[in-house]
Amino acid sequence: MRVQDGDVDGGGEVTAPPQHLVFAYYITGHGFGHATRALEVVRHLVAAGHDVHVVTAAPEFVFTTEIASPSLHIRKVLLDCGAVQADALTVDRLASLEKYHQTAVVPRESILKTEAEWLNSIKADLVVSDVVPVACRAAADAGIRSVCVTNFSWDFIYAEYVVAAGHHHRSIVWQIAEDYSHCEFLLRLPGYCPMPAFRDVIDVPLVVRRLHRSRTEVRKELGIANDVKVVIFNFGGQPAGWELKKEWLPDGWLCLVCGASDTQELPLNFIKLAKDAYTPDLMAASDCMLGKIGYGTVSEALAYNLPFVFVRRDYFNEEPFLRNMLEHYQCGIEMIRRDLLTGHWKPYLQRAITLQPCYDGPINGGKVAAHILQDTAVGKKYISGKLSGARRLRDAIVLGYQLQRAPGRDVGIPYWYSHSEKEISVGPAPTSHDMNGSDESSFEDFEILHGDMQGLTDTMSFLKSLSGLVGNDLRSPEKQTRERAAASVLFDWEEEIYVARAPGRLDVMGGIADYSGSLVLQMPIREACHVAVQRSDPTKQKQWKHTQARQLANGGAVPVLQIVSFGSELSNRAPTFDMDLSDFMDGDKPISYDNVKEYFSRDPSQKWAAYVAGTIFVLMAELGVRFKDSMSILVSSSVPEGKGVSSSASVEVASMSAIAAAYGLNIAPRDLALLCQKVENRVVGAPCGVMDQMTSACGEANKLLAMVCQPAEVKELVNIPTHIRFWGLDSGIRHSVGGTDYGSVRVGTYMGRKMIKCAASNLLSELLLSCTSTQPGDSSPDEYEGHGVDLLKSEASMEYLCNLPPHRYEAVFAKEIPETITGDAFLEKYGDHNDAVTEVDPKRSYCVKAPTRHPIYENFRVEAFKALLTAAKTDEQLSALGELMFQLQRLRARL
Repeated sequence: MRVQDGDVDGGGEVTAPPQHLVFAYYITGHGFGHATRALEVVRHLVAAGHDVHVVTAAPEFVFTTEIASPSLHIRKVLLDCGAVQADALTVDRLASLEKYHQTAVVPRESILKTEAEWLNSIKADLVVSDVVPVACRAAADAGIRSVCVTNFSWDFIYAEYVVAAGHHHRSIVWQIAEDYSHCEFLLRLPGYCPMPAFRDVIDVPLVVRRLHRSRTEVRKELGIANDVKVVIFNFGGQPAGWELKKEWLPDGWLCLVCGASDTQELPLNFIKLAKDAYTPDLMAASDCMLGKIGYGTVSEALAYNLPFVFVRRDYFNEEPFLRNMLEHYQCGIEMIRRDLLTGHWKPYLQRAITLQPCYDGPINGGKVAAHILQDTAVGKKYISGKLSGARRLRDAIVLGYQLQRAPGRDVGIPYWYSHSEKEISVGPAPTSHDMNGSDESSFEDFEILHGDMQGLTDTMSFLKSLSGLVGNDLRSPEKQTRERAAASVLFDWEEEIYVARAPGRLDVMGGIADYSGSLVLQMPIREACHVAVQRSDPTKQKQWKHTQARQLANGGAVPVLQIVSFGSELSNRAPTFDMDLSDFMDGDKPISYDNVKEYFSRDPSQKWAAYVAGTIFVLMAELGVRFKDSMSILVSSSVPEGKGVSSSASVEVASMSAIAAAYGLNIAPRDLALLCQKVENRVVGAPCGVMDQMTSACGEANKLLAMVCQPAEVKELVNIPTHIRFWGLDSGIRHSVGGTDYGSVRVGTYMGRKMIKCAASNLLSELLLSCTSTQPGDSSPDEYEGHGVDLLKSEASMEYLCNLPPHRYEAVFAKEIPETITGDAFLEKYGDHNDAVTEVDPKRSYCVKAPTRHPIYENFRVEAFKALLTAAKTDEQLSALGELMFQLQRLRARL
């Protein structure tokens, strides 16, 4: 259904109260979407006879072209910066935090003083924020009530960025949440994220801009016949430099381009729109839209029943909630970024016009919000009818659920979140197709040709769910997740499928010291990753439509890799990935590791595929394997991400094991683990040691893998005494070996090793010089006692820091290691830290002493722990083991 000519809504107005009111309306500096939705609320307030002072960094024309009234006042001030975008699709997480720090944290006291004085000077009756944090605190300081209007809050968005940028930015998130807590209540828009900082919540309908002209009128003005298919290209004005080509559109189609620069030349089937063109009218006159997800584009696509072909933005946590709403109302199709940039648009556009958008909810949120704001300004107390404590607890749970990213279930946002209390929100209760659950369906359609399930209930559940994909009905896409729909057409069910399982691991002792050569004690856990692989002739592989279109455009069938990842929605990554395997080749040789790393870094929403597809590249680069067949892969993991239990290693090991089985490659477990470490280090770019992959590949249930990481020497499998059990407790602190904190600790450790080697080399030179200058018959100087030549030679060439005993470190080298050092000072004095998988940032300050000392003592603690495990069963034994584990966690927290 689409908007008909008679559906243009003039809109009723808010009834004015007896007194004249003054509103201060703060709008975030992030994008036009906030300004355009605020415009609708402001328009109703002004129409009711009130003065509205808009505080914004958005261009004035956004407001003045719609509201020509002396009651509208624009004050151009930037009080927050939102997310800093490198382009239309890429958010720079570190730059976002740093800019917010400079914009709102450094001048905070001045801002609060200025805003409180200004609010009192205009005699504001109510402060409204969308969704500027400091505005709520300034209102409280001025003694004025405040209300927020939004579908997300910046504490939720920035919390994700802290993981990548480092925990020293964490105070920003807490400060934003504290500012929001001064708000009286939140007017919550559909497609909302969890926002526990707000004390109370009132849900309002979609806020969308009204239509001014009908579809027929718009098309007539543009000279477009009613039967011509039109797509509107809407990326917020940022892609002015993108080159658009005629052949990207289906024959007979036209494209309306928003935000094109004045100098940009477009093909004849692309029409450049004016900068101030009224987008809602143009959307309602189009057949589909191609753009990025944001509240403005999603709400107006829903309101006008316009199919929306969307491309994900990187690192913007608002997206999954809006995307769920789009897909629930059958209004959205995802296009992968590579196809956007290379022009493979046709299959997506043709699929879009077959959708039947079915949103039938109210779209008068602007009027509803204005009415509530007006009543609040005159003193009316609104009570949401919801239990505030229960709602905030629920939001806090889902906030953690989203940010901690514990995947393995094909459910993105818990359906009870979006459907509890029958709120106006994000839509569907996903069907229960848990790839690791207790699905009772049979897998009699499958015949196990090789191997067995070894009594593993999760493997049995995986096979049952795999069987459940056979004959899956795609005619009702609203009843299943996109990842499941993609998986149902992934395999040829008449051909062999190879399945492998690899567990996560619990770091009992040793942990972060693995790359320093420590002894580690690791235990495989119950949670595991399953990977199913099928190889097929390129001409017979079942392919997705956009993959087929790319094949045809490239001139025929070539080996193609297609991957589906279950649990993708929870971490806001694309559920599917595909590529031509020839992309890994440069002539008859594999491309370089640097090039393959860059290949997977182009689209962060698909970077997850590096853990899977990277195993194929490493087999090509290290073992000379050439893959002439196409490959289809399904990944399903119950190993929680971001919890420090080797979710990535389990994916790598399971993927390489399944691929090796499919292609008849006989790879020993230790060798397979070392190859998988190359995937992590060289393809993904995460600076981890090898213990994760070794445990996943070589560990056994109910035993500790005792391994010396030099580089990967298994000493033994240690039986866990029957009176001892190990449990992993979720601290709630996100962990990532690719994160800034992990990498900086590793850099500091290698800096310390380099300093110790240089100090040993200097001592050796002094000792040799002293020996050559000593007269015959003289005794050696006392100061060199214990500094034997052989010992200093070994320390000067030391490869692993853990080979240095604690007493030796304290006696000789501790005084040589500074607490911290800047990158440029280190590089000037020492040249390089000699680590192949990390780089020293000259502008950064690194802790050195603690990261250097930790692995030296950690190795000693692990040796003691291992010895204690075999001691007699006593309370003293358990107490000593617990003390060693406590020391490990306490010291690790200080790194």
